[in-house]
Amino acid sequence: MSNTDDTFSRLVSDMSLEERKNLLDRLSSQSNLSRDPLYEEKVDTYKEDLAAQFSRLPWYGRLIYFIASIFKSIPPDKVFEESRVARLGKIIESKAPGYFDRKRVMMLPPFHAALIELKNGARFFYSALDTSLNHDRGAFFAFLASLEMRDLYSRLQKETDPLKFVDRHPDISEMDLRHMAFQTMDAIFETISEQDRESMYTNAHSLYNLKSLASFSFERVILSFLPDPLVDGPSCPVHVVKDLLISLNDILYSFKDPPSIALIESLFVFQLQGKGERKNFDMDMEMRDLLSKAETSLLTFRNFNKRVPLNLILRCATYDMMLEPKLLTGGEDWFVTFQDYWRERIEKQIVTYMWDRHKRELFESFRYFLKGRNLMFLDNAASDSNPDGFTVQGSFSLSFLLTFYTVVFTNDLNGLLRTILLDGDFVKREQRTSFTEGYNDLMKLGSDIKEFDQSLSATGSLGKRYASALEDPSLPTRLRKTQLVIENATETAQLIIERTRKAIGAVITVLNAIITKDLEGNYEALSNMAHFIGKIDLSSTTPSYKEKVFLNNVTEIIQKLQKTIQLLDDINVIELGV
Repeated sequence: MSNTDDTFSRLVSDMSLEERKNLLDRLSSQSNLSRDPLYEEKVDTYKEDLAAQFSRLPWYGRLIYFIASIFKSIPPDKVFEESRVARLGKIIESKAPGYFDRKRVMMLPPFHAALIELKNGARFFYSALDTSLNHDRGAFFAFLASLEMRDLYSRLQKETDPLKFVDRHPDISEMDLRHMAFQTMDAIFETISEQDRESMYTNAHSLYNLKSLASFSFERVILSFLPDPLVDGPSCPVHVVKDLLISLNDILYSFKDPPSIALIESLFVFQLQGKGERKNFDMDMEMRDLLSKAETSLLTFRNFNKRVPLNLILRCATYDMMLEPKLLTGGEDWFVTFQDYWRERIEKQIVTYMWDRHKRELFESFRYFLKGRNLMFLDNAASDSNPDGFTVQGSFSLSFLLTFYTVVFTNDLNGLLRTILLDGDFVKREQRTSFTEGYNDLMKLGSDIKEFDQSLSATGSLGKRYASALEDPSLPTRLRKTQLVIENATETAQLIIERTRKAIGAVITVLNAIITKDLEGNYEALSNMAHFIGKIDLSSTTPSYKEKVFLNNVTEIIQKLQKTIQLLDDINVIELGV
């Protein structure tokens, strides 16, 4: 049972460049995604500067509008404006009958139906956009770049690998390793061609427009339509949602070309990452299904733009015959995002390498302390030998403590500590209490760790909860539930570790008092030191030498317990550094 990754899931991160290329090639051959424009920009024969046109009218033309203005009680240029807007209204009604009522300046039922269809098409992409841009924008652009700039991506993978520098400079410092890796990264980025930059920007801009459309406030516009008995259906005055329609007009105009197959694939790979570890998951089948739905959605964009002359309707409704949609910007930050992703990735690789190096050094220190015995890793926790185990912070420390208990405590420390506990006459009651509690906790250490390890198994309490959490169909809920189980496991592990630290500290304090004399020459903790000295089987030596042997034995235990705390501290640094 592995921890769920919050950035790249296995479905994404484990795909090699060759696998990504093959997937893209298969999708390209199987896909029916049309490359026809989503928004066909035609020659605009209806754009008019009414003030300029009125000023260029011959005198008799202006006279006609002057006479009409007398009857309408409005200026002649306004009469001219009304006539041109009314003419445009008739053109709209002939081009798209039933969508717009020029006299009432109302959007009619077919417009309402087209908006609903457009909303449904746009909403299809919402979840894919959410799991890519919102979940991990940098990882998404990195995946997209691996499809659009394969050679460059391959170079970044190979040439910034910390091991590449370590092979050439085995004793390289962390600072120099970081400097060389980032210097190499910057040099590779400088080789990006203008064609690749343009391709990536086009994708990023398309992505921005798709997100703008998917997150557009369709509901606010649709809910503004109310039953209208004159047209037997819902209608809405344009002025009520004018600003929203102008915004929609800009988005549709900016989103002229359909997304590339590479962009669509990247979106859907990220959308599917929550399903990647499920049984019977068929990547090709899932992708084909999503591609089919994507084509249907993109078709709704094309149909809306062909059927609904939105820009002309807005001109007519606003009396602004010069109104034009604006080309939206967006996506220019793709390079910075991509660069930041690689900087963070390289930094993580360096931290991981240094962690491995520190870990190897730590294992060397284990070798002597644990008498050459290998670390006894927990059966059900993640480790180098069991990468699919339950990921829980503190499992490394518990593995060390289990080995310490089995190899060091039981064989080297317990005998004398038990004798002191059973035969010692402590000067102070609190010393006996503290020593007894510490010793008992150390005696339970092995069983506590094994009980915890069992709870992580498939039949254990935590293991069952984790397996159940993985079955939740909702990715956010699944992440939350699995994280909660991991946090509970970590809390239990930390309780065992802290209890052990406290026990060792208590025993060390009392042992230090045992070998320390007060001002009167008496040992501070035990009043029957002669008893322990007398039990030493060295018949040919003096009592003072036996005393020295006993004190040395106690001192050696203190040093081993202190070394245990030191190694726990070193392990904690390693665990927190991952």
